This record gives sequence, structure tokens and C-alpha cells, in this order.
Amino acid sequence: MAGRLTKNFTSGSIPKQMLFFMLPFMASNALQVFYSTVDMVIVGEYVGTAGLSAVSQSSQIVNFATMVSLGISNAGQVLISQALGANKRKEMSSIIGTLFSVILILGLVLSVVIVGGSRWILQLLNIPPESEAFAMDYLLICGAGLVFTAGYNLVSAVLRGMGDSKRPLLFIAIASVTNLALDFLFTGLLGWEVAGAAWATIIGQAVSFLFSLYYLYRKREEMGIEFHKSSFRINRRYAGMIFSLGTPMAVQAGAINISMLFVNSMVNSIDVVASATFGVGLRIDDIINKISMGIQQAAMPMVSQNIAAGKQKRAVKTVHWAWIFAGIWTVVFMAAYALFGKQMFMLFSDDPAVHGMSGTFIKAILWMFPAMAVMRGTGAFIQGIGNAKFSMVLALMDGVFLRIGLSWFFGIFLNWGFYGFVLGYGLAPYGFAVPGLAYFLSGIWKRRRVLADDI
Repeated sequence: MAGRLTKNFTSGSIPKQMLFFMLPFMASNALQVFYSTVDMVIVGEYVGTAGLSAVSQSSQIVNFATMVSLGISNAGQVLISQALGANKRKEMSSIIGTLFSVILILGLVLSVVIVGGSRWILQLLNIPPESEAFAMDYLLICGAGLVFTAGYNLVSAVLRGMGDSKRPLLFIAIASVTNLALDFLFTGLLGWEVAGAAWATIIGQAVSFLFSLYYLYRKREEMGIEFHKSSFRINRRYAGMIFSLGTPMAVQAGAINISMLFVNSMVNSIDVVASATFGVGLRIDDIINKISMGIQQAAMPMVSQNIAAGKQKRAVKTVHWAWIFAGIWTVVFMAAYALFGKQMFMLFSDDPAVHGMSGTFIKAILWMFPAMAVMRGTGAFIQGIGNAKFSMVLALMDGVFLRIGLSWFFGIFLNWGFYGFVLGYGLAPYGFAVPGLAYFLSGIWKRRRVLADDI
């Protein structure tokens, strides 16, 4: 009966399948960014620039932990997609149960690490003194609730692997509505300042996770999972595959976030206005990039299924269509950013100093978007075929060596200041995009063993 909850991408129109598969992902990501963006808008309105800086900086730590758990979840998604493409449904059920236990344990561990090391983390970030207390509130509350964030990403990865993009949209919509209502209540009406935004965020994610868990419970027969203790017993072989594939993915996701912490620290050394401007700019870019990430999220399971089914040409065409959709999206948003960028910054902050510095940020960051469009296709392909180690190497090139190195080179060595920090940050994705494109076009990947053969 599992077939009612799964989609077969090994035949049919690729652009039509991708379009209808990616739209809910793009909407889900837009909502996910929306409820975190609401925090910043409301904090900027009711708390001011110091609170805005605190949320933008401390949320990077929370995002880092989230991306680590998401990397492991994505590994499970690849295994589920390849098991589905190879028609190994019994094995797919065991993979799902193992993934559940692994991710929830990981979420608890990350919570302990962040809460326990919060003071040291904030010292490392070089938080402006006027923002430090606010940042501590946000970090402690959101860090303690990471298990709910990890849980939501876990359920979404399972559903994505099975070809379902609509239910994750529903669950994140629930989180967004809850977060929006509580933001106004806690931060605006009750005056809880940054702590109110943190509580609103974590409660929204908890509600979303519980709804998604209830959905899986209702559909347990169709998914072949019984909600008994034995259903979630960790299968050592599948756990090994998840970590073997997921650790590079987690390092990849984490490396970019770590690099952002270092760049943030360099920007923070200027003043609180630069810190707030950079934080707002990253949030706007997050909106653009997260929405376009829906294209990559849709392409990845499509690639996985076709590779597992032995349809390499169809997998290649999937990448081509991902580039087309990503290219259209990128051109539209680059034009909107260039024309209305300052107005976007004004939505987050009423500080004229932030508005004045926004033009510098926009001029530098526009260089980033063509690279991101290329990565939507090649990133989906490299992860979809299960080549996580190569993906990790590219991410380290982007996230560590270039993002930190170029920001330091332009901002400090050449003494270009704020513009240099942002330019280095924006050029770094070419460290992933260019080698990834060369790998895809070379055809070297055709000699790789299909991951589904080992499931």
C-alpha cells in the first residue's frame, strides 16, 4: 500500500513533474524563511537595532545546528529515494525507522552543546556589547528547542524522499501562522523583547513537528511503519550508510554556517550598524536562496530515482531543467534586488544608517546569484547520486577557504571594509559552482557504483 504515498519520477514529462514537485518546496521554504524573518521585522520594530543585530547573529548558531541535522536527514532522503527507485520497499521502511532514531538523538545532543556552550559561542562571535544580553536569550531558548526543528526536518526528508512535497508545505504553514501570532503577542503586546521572538519561533516549530508526527501516525500502514518500539530500532547497516553519506552533507552544511560566523565577526568589528545591515542583508539573501533551493530539493529525489533505475540520460535532463528554472528565478530576483533593494532593507529596520549602508551590501552581493543558479542543478545531482564526499570538498572550498579567505582578503588586506567583506562572501559560492559544473559535464560520475545496490 505504500505506493499511494509515493511518486515515480522514472517516466513522464520531466519539466511538468519538476514544476509541480518544486512549487510546494519553494512555498515551504518561503514560509520557513518567513517565520524567521518575522522575528527580525518585529524585533527591529519593537526592540531596535541592538535586538536586530542579536537575532541576526545568534540565529546563525541555531542555523548551523539545524543544517547539521538537515545534512543527516538529507542522507536518509537519498537512501529512501534510491530504495524507492530500485523498488526495495521493505528496506525503505527500515531506513525510515533508523533515520527517526538517529535524528532525534542528534537533535538532543546539539541542544545540550549549544545551551552548555552559549557563553563561549557568543564570545567567539564578537557580539556588540549592546546586543549581548539579547543574543544570549535567543540562543538559549532556540538552542533548547532544536529537537523540534530536527524533528520537522526529519519528517520532511522522509516525505520528500517518497515524492511528497505538499505535506511539508502544510506543516510549515502551521508553524508560520503560529509563529506570527505569538511574535506579536510575546514581543509586541507583552514586551518580552528578543526572548519573545525566540519563544514564538520554537513553539511554532514544536507545533509543526507534532502535526507532522501525527500525520505519519495516521499514514503508518501505507508507509509500512508501525509506531512500536521495534519500528524505530536502529539498523546498524543503514545507520552506517546514513552517517557515511550524511556526515559529509552535515559538514557541507555546517561549513558554510561556520564561515558565516567568521565573516560576521569581521563585520561586527566595524560597528553595530554594519552588524545590523549585514544581518538584514543575509536575511534577504536567505529568502531568495531558500526559495530557489526548492528547485534543488525537487531535483535531488528525481535524480536519485532515475540513477537507481539505471536511467542516466533522464537524470541528466533533470539537471538541465533545474538550471532552466533556477536561471529564470535568478534573473527575476537580481532585477528586483537591484531596483528595490533599499526598500527591502526598510522592511526590517527603521534605522536610516542601516538604509544608507544597504546600497553597499547590494552592490557586492549581486555577484553571488549566478553561482547559486548553477548550484541548484549540480548540487542536486551530486547529492542525488550519493557522492557526498565530493560535495563536502566543494562545500569546504566555498564555505571555509573562499568565504573566509576572500572576505579577509578584500575587507582587511585590501582595506575595502564593509564592501570587501560582503564581496568576499558573495564570490565564495563559485568555489562550489565551477568545479561542480566541471564534474557533471565530464561524465566521471558514470563510473560510480549505484548506491541502491548496497541497500
